[in-house]
Amino acid sequence: MPRKPSKSRATSDAAEILRRRYVDDRPEALELLDEVRAEAEVARGIYRLRTEAGLTQQALAERIGTTASAVSRLEDADYQGHSLAMLRRIAAALGRRVEIRFPRVAPPRSNMDMPETVPGRIKKKKAAY
Repeated sequence: MPRKPSKSRATSDAAEILRRRYVDDRPEALELLDEVRAEAEVARGIYRLRTEAGLTQQALAERIGTTASAVSRLEDADYQGHSLAMLRRIAAALGRRVEIRFPRVAPPRSNMDMPETVPGRIKKKKAAY
């Protein structure tokens, strides 16, 4: 089967190849990718702040009144249970504050492109015919 001509520049970057193949032109995949990136960003932020402060997970846990395993979960990029209250406790323990931003995003092209979120999944709304 002949390959269709590519409109984009050739690349050997594996992440770029996967993004083109599985994410581009798929609104639900883009939204899921944004969610995963946000969770990973929070986890990396907690880890970075803790290590910059020279604290172990156990030491941070003692400062915020939880366990080292809970801090480990909070630093896991796959963890989806970050609460604002816990983030505030971590920030206070490290002499920081929590800031939340709501940047503008491009509006969806139509109602067909609006994802309907379901816990753990993203579904596209079906057109009513």
